[in-house]
Amino acid sequence: MDRTPIPEIVDGLPNLCGADAQVEEATRNRGPVYLPETNLRIDRLQAAFAVALHMQQPLIPAGGGDLRTADLISNLDHMMRDPGTGDNHNAGVFADCYGRMGDIIPELVREGRNPRVMLDYSGELLYGLRKMGRGDVLDRMRGITCDPQLRRHVEWLGTMWGHAVATSTPLPDLKLHVRAWQQQFAAVYGWDALGRVRGFSPPEMHMPNHPDAAFEYVKALRECGYKWLLVQEHTVETPEGHGLGYKHLPHRLLARNSSGEEVSILAIIKTQGSDTKLVAQMQPYYEAKGLQRRDVGGVSIPPIVAQIGDGENGGVMMNEFPSGYRQAIRQFGTEGVVNVNGTEYLEMIEQAGVKERMLPACRPIRQGEVFARITKWEPGAADKALAEVKREKPQFSLDGGSWTNNISWVSGYENLLTPMNKLSAAFHQTLDGKPVDHNGRAYRNALYHLLASQTSCFRYWGQGVWTDYGQEICRRGMDVLAHDFR
Repeated sequence: MDRTPIPEIVDGLPNLCGADAQVEEATRNRGPVYLPETNLRIDRLQAAFAVALHMQQPLIPAGGGDLRTADLISNLDHMMRDPGTGDNHNAGVFADCYGRMGDIIPELVREGRNPRVMLDYSGELLYGLRKMGRGDVLDRMRGITCDPQLRRHVEWLGTMWGHAVATSTPLPDLKLHVRAWQQQFAAVYGWDALGRVRGFSPPEMHMPNHPDAAFEYVKALRECGYKWLLVQEHTVETPEGHGLGYKHLPHRLLARNSSGEEVSILAIIKTQGSDTKLVAQMQPYYEAKGLQRRDVGGVSIPPIVAQIGDGENGGVMMNEFPSGYRQAIRQFGTEGVVNVNGTEYLEMIEQAGVKERMLPACRPIRQGEVFARITKWEPGAADKALAEVKREKPQFSLDGGSWTNNISWVSGYENLLTPMNKLSAAFHQTLDGKPVDHNGRAYRNALYHLLASQTSCFRYWGQGVWTDYGQEICRRGMDVLAHDFR
């Protein structure tokens, strides 16, 4: 393939489109990537644990005093510029958190330890750091990403470029986010590094449960070369409609749309709710110590305990994680209970003889009640069945589930979702099927505004300035479409 490096920024915009053939080639699933390099032997393991660090900063129109003309900058940049407001004084600490694993991992390796960590950085964050002149943060991570002696300890997880929550993201835009992140990541760390990215981390650990949305989501992930994704235990159910039984084994996530088409992907289960202490204090390691090997289809394998938490947000992650992580890693070697990364673990159990069909199945929550009312699988069947359920149970919802179910990404945000949906519709009506240069500035600018407008942050923080930010990005996106594609 063409492995020519590509720039991170093109004409002042993130390089998130245009290298479609190279991205496709780099992400086409081939053989194992961690198995040839791992120093673990599955027959010597009692149990395994995996931890992932999630990092995100949205892009906001705050680079100036007037909302309608302010430069689109990273929220981290905004924090740096205005240190006296709220917790903005933590901006420097946040920036250090984004790069510190680039120091901690080599330090532990030099000690003869065997650390692992999975990293989930949004495309917005990767671009925002470079734009604000903090490429040093990205460079701190280059060694553990690209050095053959270090990269086996670290696994980058793909995600949505704009930290978009799937349920409130127009279905045609899902794959755009996934592909944009892949190209952005390749621009930062190269094509070889992208070729090692096999796992996916959904923003907010959100799982769409409308059958058509879930199908398109999983389909997009598979088409983009992903082998597995992290799944919050409370967002899925068994095919019989029950909560998961034994949670420390990978599952097959099944998705079926209104037309009866099915697609599946492997899922590693994240247990419990949203709590950064679970990662900061290395709960997965201590839980794994109490587990024993399990039989899967006649093959004995170690179970896996997986957790993900914000890598920088809150005092517990800023202050307690480094010492808690080091302390845990220094307690084990390469046998018994060990730290693994998701793809490494899946490749090991596959080599041991575990086939996908042997793993337990799950599906997005509450789909059973909808499926039970579908008499003919055809376009629109799920919506028709959903309407029937809602007549009987007005509170019933298919708004999806995430690691914190006290927040809806849909209800109460019509003032932002409406312009978001209008921008998406205009984008596809204007550009789909047209002879548009995806490597040209006009298309890149339109895509940039589309993806940036859909970040969950514009709803996570409630009504006010954050919804204003989202609306303004939508307005700018509509202007781009109107003026650049006349």
